[in-house]
Amino acid sequence: MRSILVLFTIICLFSCGNERELQLPQIEKAPVSELQDVSAAYLFYDETKPDSVDLNRKNLISTTNWLVNVDKRLTLKQAIPHIKFLQSKKESSSHKNQKAKNYFTCHDLSKNNLGFLEFTNCEYYEGTYLEYTAKQSNFNYSKALHVNIYSQNDIELYFSDIPTDSWNSNLKGLVNNITFKLSSFREKINVILSFDKKMTFQDYITVKSELYKMHSANVDISKHEFIY
Repeated sequence: MRSILVLFTIICLFSCGNERELQLPQIEKAPVSELQDVSAAYLFYDETKPDSVDLNRKNLISTTNWLVNVDKRLTLKQAIPHIKFLQSKKESSSHKNQKAKNYFTCHDLSKNNLGFLEFTNCEYYEGTYLEYTAKQSNFNYSKALHVNIYSQNDIELYFSDIPTDSWNSNLKGLVNNITFKLSSFREKINVILSFDKKMTFQDYITVKSELYKMHSANVDISKHEFIY
C-alpha cells in the first residue's frame, strides 16, 4: 500500500510541466476530510473534446482508495459515463482491495481545504427509473419515495404507489420535506434519486451533500441513482 498526503495529489496536478485547470466542486462541510492510501483520476473540462471531457486515469492503483476529481462545470451527461467506466475498471481488476473505497474530491468551504464524498456503492443508470424497471423485473420498490431533481430550485417528490400525487420542493427544504413525509412510517422507506442529465456536477455534489445531513431511522437513500 502506498500512503500519500491528499493535498500533494492536487498540487502535483498544477505543479508538473503540463499544467491543467480543474475546478473542484465546492461543499459546505465534507463528511470526510482526511484520507490515506490514495490514487487519483481527473475529469477535465475540455471544450476541444467531442464530449468536453478529458479523462486522466494513468495514476490510478487498483488497491488504493480512489479520488475522482471532477471539474464542477461538467454536466452529469458528460461526467457519469466516465465515472461508471472507472467503477467498472476497479471492480473488474484482478488486484482488488475490498476495503478500498471511491471518493469525489471537493473544496470544503468550512476548512478551506480538500474534502471528500464517498460514492463507492453508488450505481448509476442512464435513463429513468421506469425505463430501467421495465427491463429488470427483479428491481422494483413497491413502496418508495421518488425524488426527481431538475435543479436546486425545482425538485419533485412522490410515492411510487401514488405517482400522480406529487409535491414540489427546493434544495433548502428538501431534507425537512423528506423527513416529514416519512415520519408516519414505521418501516424503513427507500428514497430513490433521479437527476436531470443537464445538471452540473457542482449542483449534483451540492444536492448529495445536503442529503448527507439527513439522520432519520426510517429513511434509506437508495444506492441506485438515475440520470436522465
